[in-house]
Amino acid sequence: MSALKSLVALCATAFLFVPDAHADEPLVEQARSALRKAVTFFRTKVAADGGYLWRYSEDLSKREGEGKATATQAWVQPPGTPAVGLAFLEAHRATGDKFYLDAARETAHALVKGQLRSGGWDYRIEFDPKLRRKYAYRADGRLLPSPPGRGVGGEGAGTNNTSTLDDNTTQSALRFLMLVDEALARKDAAIHEAAQFGLAKLLEVQYPNGAWPQRYEKAPDPIKIPVKKASYPESWPRLFPGKDYRAFYTFNDNSIADAIDVLFEAERIYGEDKYRRAAEKAGDFMILAQMPDPQPGWAQQYDLDMHPAWARKFEPPAVTGGESQGVMRTLLKLCRATGHKKYLEPLPRALAYYRGSLLPDGRLARFYELKSNKPLYFTRKYELTYQDDDLPTHYAFKVGNGLDAIAKEYESLKNLDPAERKDPAPPAKTKVTPALTAQVRKVIAALDEQGRWVENGTLRFQGPQDDTRRIIACNTFIRNVKTLSGYLRAAQP
Repeated sequence: MSALKSLVALCATAFLFVPDAHADEPLVEQARSALRKAVTFFRTKVAADGGYLWRYSEDLSKREGEGKATATQAWVQPPGTPAVGLAFLEAHRATGDKFYLDAARETAHALVKGQLRSGGWDYRIEFDPKLRRKYAYRADGRLLPSPPGRGVGGEGAGTNNTSTLDDNTTQSALRFLMLVDEALARKDAAIHEAAQFGLAKLLEVQYPNGAWPQRYEKAPDPIKIPVKKASYPESWPRLFPGKDYRAFYTFNDNSIADAIDVLFEAERIYGEDKYRRAAEKAGDFMILAQMPDPQPGWAQQYDLDMHPAWARKFEPPAVTGGESQGVMRTLLKLCRATGHKKYLEPLPRALAYYRGSLLPDGRLARFYELKSNKPLYFTRKYELTYQDDDLPTHYAFKVGNGLDAIAKEYESLKNLDPAERKDPAPPAKTKVTPALTAQVRKVIAALDEQGRWVENGTLRFQGPQDDTRRIIACNTFIRNVKTLSGYLRAAQP
């Protein structure tokens, strides 16, 4: 693949701008200076051994990801370590300054230190040498036995050597490592080996039917994984059974879709078709997992009998209006990438079913009861109900409706000759506009003398008495770095 195609693919999710001879030169220098200052602060003051969390108190004394954290910990799932690293890569692409590539490299090495012997990542990385001993970090060359009485995926064994695909954790880490490996021309052995090892393990733990579990430690026993189509159970418990669900086939939080994205990126970067074949196999599972009539959609997760199953206490066996849209978008992506029309076959029935299942406000329910198709909800006490007047606030029990966009793309692909198939066009190019200039000025003005973007906010996991009101957020840092980087790309003569 040519260098130009690689660059286009690398920037597929980034801002793309065309040069503008009328860019404000003083503002360009201000943006360049602000970018350097902000990244310097993050590298030297915020980072823990090159890794990052989600939010910090203004004085950095309190830290958290999706949970309280210490000064020797980093978080993996976005907007944690890989997401911050991608912002550094974007700054490097915009400026050509090795300083930002070095920052990305530091962040990649933090992920190398957090990679488990199972090949992926847990939610957090521990850098304290003593505390690291309970983890089976590949970089440390040790594999601790699981505590007695704890099965694979359990709380004890899981914190030792169980990788997670939940919340784009292992997937985002792998994708970032691959992109850094590409940017460094595979010359950093530790980064290259970690990416290759992680990809090999991801292929190894893929189930024979093409699915992945939410978490994994070792390759599955193929005898225990029959390849069969989804079906309805004869009955299912209305009370949460508390069963460990982490070995189930899991669409929840788009985990399989994220894994497919990683595999196509791996094929692009390393040129090996084994990654595309694994992605296609996962697409074949999506076809198998479509429920039969009267609800030809998908569940969040399935047990090994291919029945929709309970996960957490607010995720019942059901057909989902949420992740199913992600499945349909991924099937479209698979058709575009491979030219295989079989990935389109589930869509007409699914679209008709979901359009007939809309809520009065035009949205979809997160959960539809098996066979009856009644929307399912939970009370604040986590009692299953058909009523939506006492919902917990931490979870979306109603989701947006993207069916029209899915249908439009389906129509554009269904009559396309595979020989004429084309990769999707890159994002539309944008010039330096007054709106972009105003946004850049706002970002620069918000940066303080130390190189911080401090904002009003609270920390979620410090306890009800925490008095933090000013925070430093990785989401804000990433967004602002992308804005400055995009402007600098656009302003290049």
